[in-house]
Amino acid sequence: MRKLICFVCAICGIITAQAKNYDNPDTLFVARDGTGEFRNINEAIEVCRAFMEYHKVIFVKKGTYKEKLVIPQSLTNIEICGEDRDNTIITWDDHANIVYAPTGKGMGTFRTFTLKIQGSKITLKNITVENNAARLGQAVALHTEGDQLTFINCRFLGHQDTIYTGNAKTRLFFKDCYIEGTTDFIFGPSTAWFEGCDIFCKANSYITAASTPQDVPYGYIFDNCRITCDKDVDKVYLGRPWRDYGYTLFMNCELPRGIRPEGWHQWRPEAVKTARYLEYNNRGEGAATDQRVSWSRQLTKKEAQQITLERVFTINDNWNPSYAK
Repeated sequence: MRKLICFVCAICGIITAQAKNYDNPDTLFVARDGTGEFRNINEAIEVCRAFMEYHKVIFVKKGTYKEKLVIPQSLTNIEICGEDRDNTIITWDDHANIVYAPTGKGMGTFRTFTLKIQGSKITLKNITVENNAARLGQAVALHTEGDQLTFINCRFLGHQDTIYTGNAKTRLFFKDCYIEGTTDFIFGPSTAWFEGCDIFCKANSYITAASTPQDVPYGYIFDNCRITCDKDVDKVYLGRPWRDYGYTLFMNCELPRGIRPEGWHQWRPEAVKTARYLEYNNRGEGAATDQRVSWSRQLTKKEAQQITLERVFTINDNWNPSYAK
């Protein structure tokens, strides 16, 4: 028994010492080819100390990392930065209809993520997050639950349900990102600002499915974004109300011919009574407003001037990610 206790203590000592080696604000390096401190991103995440008050960078060298990752709630102030956006790829391939062993039933949407971020004050830069599943059901690439999340020059690839913003009263900022999908590929209850992003529609379907709660003043805001469509795609809706009071605004965006003239889809008849679907100063062949549904609205110039990062993100505190612009 004494030998066993000594062995366990020795192992714990090794693990503790290893963790302390990385308990500093320096950059951790990840490389699939073995030239970094870690070969997998998850290994680097595991040595990060809980509730850090300083900024730690996990620098990921070019390569394809087949990992299903969770950044736990206990981690804060971490930045995952890729060496090259298009060639630094985190990928997984779960989808909703895969049999989930504990239940013997389909996995369901919310277990399919490639990357789940539960921690707050997390930043992703210059990296691709992909759900590479075939079109066999919902398949989430990015699942967020934390607050004050920032995504700069990232790609999010998938089909149905590419990005799930999973918690109300959490704030997300996407800057110069590329997001693609088929159906409801940006969905959920969070407050999210998309600045200068490219949104690529791969099928005749719906871009957003906001479920903004009634007491949250802002949901999804797309500012200076460019919407494009795959060839033969010509019947795309800007959004449909997944829940009552869903909020989505497209302003100063380029909307292509493939956007339906009515703009927004009813989906749930009762939800249109409360849906907050807005547009302002958009351009392109899909921006014409004369046939928009009666329950959407065009903002006035004065109203649009009130839609600022400062105002939108003042929910729990005065967080303003304008530094990332």
